[in-house]
Amino acid sequence: MKFLRYGAPGAEKPGVLDAEGRIRDLSGVVPDLTGEVLASPPEIAVESLPLVEGDPRLGIPVAGVGKMVCIGLNYSDHAKEAGLPIPSEPIVFMKALSALTGPNDDVVLPRGAQKGDWEVELGVVIGKRAKYVTEAEALDHVAGYTIVNDVSERHFQAERGGQWTKGKSCDTFGPVGPWVVTADEVPDPQALALSCDVNGEKRQRGTTASMIFPVAHIISYLSQMMSLNPGDIIATGTPPGVGSGMKPPQFLKAGDVMELSVEGLGRQRQRVLAD
Repeated sequence: MKFLRYGAPGAEKPGVLDAEGRIRDLSGVVPDLTGEVLASPPEIAVESLPLVEGDPRLGIPVAGVGKMVCIGLNYSDHAKEAGLPIPSEPIVFMKALSALTGPNDDVVLPRGAQKGDWEVELGVVIGKRAKYVTEAEALDHVAGYTIVNDVSERHFQAERGGQWTKGKSCDTFGPVGPWVVTADEVPDPQALALSCDVNGEKRQRGTTASMIFPVAHIISYLSQMMSLNPGDIIATGTPPGVGSGMKPPQFLKAGDVMELSVEGLGRQRQRVLAD
């Protein structure tokens, strides 16, 4: 199933897509779409739910996100374009929760931004607490999958004294959605095509089959160091084609439009503004 949250920021309601791609209201069934709810959704007759009219704003599709953990340089061809060695273990950083936003909300470049960049990624939503899990057990802890745009400011990230989090956590730098597709509808998370276009021009094309560390490995690896709790999101890395890897490099500017997709998980679209 495809679960989503719709409405004004801070006042989102839970919803689900019906067979025709229309939004149905779930607020009479569950108060919100937490990680626990997504892991064990109630039995529902989707077509019997109230139809949501119009084209409402979509919010972050999971409520109560505890943390977003991100994996860097997880595609060998992306590491190559960045001029960096292929990592021997996952590179881990965090994105501030204040960066998270809806899939089609505006992305705002912060004051002093010089090198805004795009990164389409497969997002993993945890549904069951994971601590010291094996790779064989790891996918049993997944509630579903979504799209993450790991928007980055490369000047902040790489040229201001270290720590990638600086360039990853600016407000609006974490569009998530449009929905969470439950794990039963994604039999192989390592067989999904990803794409990102900027202003209608092809930028990123890739497949999760090219991940250095697949989803099960990432979950198991992280669970040795921290508990992964229901509602946590993991951004699993980006394929090649980012602006900083172009020759010459190209970076985001006000007025640009990013359009992202992951096979079977929908599409995002963000307009870029300057603060």
